[in-house]
Amino acid sequence: MKLFDAHCHLQDPRIFSKASQLIAMALDSGVVRFAVNGVSENDWHLVKQMSESYSSIIPCFGLHPWYVAERTPNWLDTLKQFFETTPSAAVGEIGLDKGSRGREIHFMDQVEVFEQQLNLAKELGRPASIHCVHAFGDLLQIMQRMGPFPAGIILHSYMGSAEMVPEFAKLGSYFSFSGFLMAMEARKAKRILKMVPSERFLLETDAPDAFPKSKLDSLRLVEGDSSLKELQVRESISISNIATLSCTGRDVSALPQGTLNHPANILHVLSYIASLMEMNKEELAEELLWQLASLYVRLDLRLPISGVALHLELGTQRAL
Repeated sequence: MKLFDAHCHLQDPRIFSKASQLIAMALDSGVVRFAVNGVSENDWHLVKQMSESYSSIIPCFGLHPWYVAERTPNWLDTLKQFFETTPSAAVGEIGLDKGSRGREIHFMDQVEVFEQQLNLAKELGRPASIHCVHAFGDLLQIMQRMGPFPAGIILHSYMGSAEMVPEFAKLGSYFSFSGFLMAMEARKAKRILKMVPSERFLLETDAPDAFPKSKLDSLRLVEGDSSLKELQVRESISISNIATLSCTGRDVSALPQGTLNHPANILHVLSYIASLMEMNKEELAEELLWQLASLYVRLDLRLPISGVALHLELGTQRAL
């Protein structure tokens, strides 16, 4: 079973020093590709370096709404240069945020920066990964005005309403789900999943965030996670033995808020969503790879599907 992490942040300073180990463990778990999203001018070079070091990484460059106020006067030119030198890159993470942290950034500034990047994605014919918090109405209006988006839009960690799914899908959107969905009321989550067209469904970890709500004995923890130190001291155990807490009936709620998510934990997101959709998880994983193939068809990628490599380049598909 092969999986594709459609959105993560392996360049995040909380896990960057451990990236090699995390990638190796995730690959062993069946994760064959990671779409690593930059968030500001300060980390685009790291994303590019990682993509040059690891063939499993798809680089994505973008200015996240949380960092709009920190942009330099030449930020857009710098961003364009990264795309010129990285033909395999997608756009992301970009977006709109009216949440608690997003409210600290003037919303019209967010909109201006977002529209500039969305327009760039259209011009370059690249997929774009979008962050949206409490701003789905604004997002839909902008996309309706600027769309459609034939290269594809990824609504990452989608938490919008089920009713808006068809309108976003008409514009070229894919819907990516992370561990955040596992914290949603199951009936609501199932209603959203039922509205998503089968060919526009993706999975992600959003690592190191979005730790999935599951049993501790089957979750991967990040070695050296500072958020777990207090728990280790209190329970007198090592990180490798934290899973034994589940023997006493504890689940992820036993962990402190902010526990780092491991990219290998995408398997738990897959299992949960497959159960809600009443599907076999192996069949769902196979479908997801084909969907990623169609999304990234303009980039030069090789995805192992059904034991063969599918080469995607400039709209062509051929088995190797």
